[in-house]
Amino acid sequence: MESEREPAQEPPRRGELRIYLGAAPGVGKTYAMLGEAHRRHERGTDVVIGFVETHGRLRTAELLEGLDAVPVRTLEHRGAGFAEMDVDAVLARRPEVAVVDELAHTNVPGSRNEKRWQDVEELLDAGITVLTTVNVQHLESLGDVVERITGVRQQETVPDEVVRNAEQVELVDITPEALRRRLAHGNVYPAERIDAALSNYFRVGNLTALRELALLWVADQVDVALQRYRAEQEITETWEARERVVVAITGGPESETLIRRARRIATRAGAELLVLHILRGDGLSGLGPGDIAYRKVAEHVGATFHTVVGDDVPTALLDFARGVNATQLVLGTSRRSRFARLFDEGIGATVVQRSGPIDVHMVTHDEAGGRLRARLARSPLSSLRHASGWVLALLLPALAATIGQLLKAQLDFSTDVVLFFLCTVVVALVGGLGPALAAALLSAGLLNFFFTEPYYTLAVASPRIVVTLVAMLVAAILVALVVGSAARRASMAARARTEASLLASYARTVLTSPRPVERLLEKVRENFGQASVGLMEKKDGQWRRVSEVGAGYCAQPGQADVDIPVTEDVHLTLRGRSLPAEDRGVLETAAGQALLALRQQRMAAAAAEAERKAQATELRTALLSAVGHDLRTPLTSIKASIGSLRAADLQLSPQDTDELLETIEVSTDRLAGLVDNLLDSSRLATGAVQPRLQPVGYDEVVALALSNLDGSASVRVDVGEDVPWVCADPGLLERVVANVVDNALRHGRSEQPVAVRASAYGEQVELRVTDHGSGLPKGAADSAFAPFQRLGDRDATPGIGLGLSVAKGFTEAMGGTIRAEDTPGGGLTVVISLPAEHGGGA
Repeated sequence: MESEREPAQEPPRRGELRIYLGAAPGVGKTYAMLGEAHRRHERGTDVVIGFVETHGRLRTAELLEGLDAVPVRTLEHRGAGFAEMDVDAVLARRPEVAVVDELAHTNVPGSRNEKRWQDVEELLDAGITVLTTVNVQHLESLGDVVERITGVRQQETVPDEVVRNAEQVELVDITPEALRRRLAHGNVYPAERIDAALSNYFRVGNLTALRELALLWVADQVDVALQRYRAEQEITETWEARERVVVAITGGPESETLIRRARRIATRAGAELLVLHILRGDGLSGLGPGDIAYRKVAEHVGATFHTVVGDDVPTALLDFARGVNATQLVLGTSRRSRFARLFDEGIGATVVQRSGPIDVHMVTHDEAGGRLRARLARSPLSSLRHASGWVLALLLPALAATIGQLLKAQLDFSTDVVLFFLCTVVVALVGGLGPALAAALLSAGLLNFFFTEPYYTLAVASPRIVVTLVAMLVAAILVALVVGSAARRASMAARARTEASLLASYARTVLTSPRPVERLLEKVRENFGQASVGLMEKKDGQWRRVSEVGAGYCAQPGQADVDIPVTEDVHLTLRGRSLPAEDRGVLETAAGQALLALRQQRMAAAAAEAERKAQATELRTALLSAVGHDLRTPLTSIKASIGSLRAADLQLSPQDTDELLETIEVSTDRLAGLVDNLLDSSRLATGAVQPRLQPVGYDEVVALALSNLDGSASVRVDVGEDVPWVCADPGLLERVVANVVDNALRHGRSEQPVAVRASAYGEQVELRVTDHGSGLPKGAADSAFAPFQRLGDRDATPGIGLGLSVAKGFTEAMGGTIRAEDTPGGGLTVVISLPAEHGGGA
């Protein structure tokens, strides 16, 4: 019989978090929190005290009476006891509401969680509602702001997201003067801390700034909650809960005027300002080189900059305004001519009609009403096309008239009209509006003169010639406008491609060049044909050139032909020729990248310097640790032996005397070897090693290297006379072989001799020194030649780990290589490879 399955228990509903936010200690957060706990307790809610810090305040301690409290845990840290909330005990008690003070508190090591807000998260997940407190200076995102205000960096912080997710955030507010009085009366800190607190952290300016910071943070949270509610309820109607001004710009020269005027409107209304740039769907219309400059203007006046893409500009503008709950719109008056407004009222008129409760401000500017004239004055067609258009305007109508006259018997009037229309359209396509109008007038005159009765007179006897003339003029205007628009868009597209290519090139330079600042400035100089380009920085009131390329520098930005301010104290300066305004957008981006590259370069230099110092410190520490032992041991032996020899009351036999002298000699040799290795390492580090290369045989060098070894050393040499000579410095090679053999003897097995063999391999001659010791750990072959490598060993083998390091340095200085291999059957083989000397031999 199958047992019935019990239904799975649903996880408990997450508890609610209520936070009492204050601007500074002592404003009454804990007092307000405990008051709320008492109110809930009186309503029958199960409320417990998880943890409350009274800080010795009597009125706060009195509010703890009458509420159940979970016993705290006492943890030891650095010899002292600290009280912390017992999370397990609170979870086991499972109250409806837990009171937990100081949300940003860092728990004592050994606690369940690192931070108290993490403890609170566990209580909330268990379905327990939590009342807690936090000061605005403990919010993670405001740490740098608070530090600038108070000069104190807060070590205990809580993520903003934790506070934002609270169901309720209540601001506990008090004026700075009232808080200072409360502090002076001893209601916040003990008497011995009052004077220091009043003169430092609790200054009126600090408290006022912190209070404003708290008010603004809470206001932002209220605004976020309002936006969330409007989105959930799908409310698009503007609610004038807070003044918010949106200024729409086109990227034209009037944009800066609009932004500054909107700033004044927003300031008078105490409103937030948003700058909106609407781009057409084609990605070209409305996108100008001043876009970056207007971003900087917006930042300078304290506004936020936003970009929206939309083909229907009025709809996109109003959708954005309603989405941010804007109360006012600022637009520039139309740049369209009066004639153009007869056919299309323009964006401003459309927005006014459809704005609803949003107030619309129309701001006049110098560009208003002159759009058509500006287009006519700034034709996008090249001068060659203009010239060709004027030539065709004269030739094509004359050609059409000639054809019409020659074929007058075969062609009728309608065919002649089509010919002249074709001439007008062709001229409009080639030369634009001016030549097209001339061609239309000339065509109409020739058509009237040669093909309309009465012939060969300019008198207009038929209405059809008037209609034809008007039609030609309209056709010429329409075709010319279309051609101009197409040429303008093609020009903008070409410029956009060029700018994108330049910016991509600059970005690659910054990312890949070993000297990004200089290379970037050189690219800017080449691209814009300048004599010199420099990056200038102002320090201590004086301008100095950080980096420069070319010739003919300026001492300060005011002397430059083009001055691009990156920040208030950093400018990009160009000397050579002035540049049009449309080039400034690319230059401003390049200047920003130059500043970024400069900062990266300085950071890299600082990091390299820090790494160098760290390596030097590590090397110095390792050296002291290693040398300390290896110097002390032979010195101790020498001192003890000499002390024994000098002792008058100690009768030594000749054999004992010889042993003590031998000890002194061996210890002295160890000291000499140690000093030699240290000096050699220093020479290698400073690049002072200059080998004198000459033909030399391995057999001679090995014999000299082994002659200084202890007679008891077991070394088997197999270097035949037929082995080619090598090109090396005999003295340096002897030191290399001696160090490698000494390393093999110290780490090999005493019962098995060290083998030294030589053989030719191609153009190289290899000397292999093989021991049968413990060898190297897997993967440690490359690090075997690092200085002080033996410091990780656990044996008592003498040496400071410089032998192989010196051998590697000397071998590479002679043009050879040295490597470590595993010996078959166990052990280490060091291979010294040097180029063969073809002219010599044994």
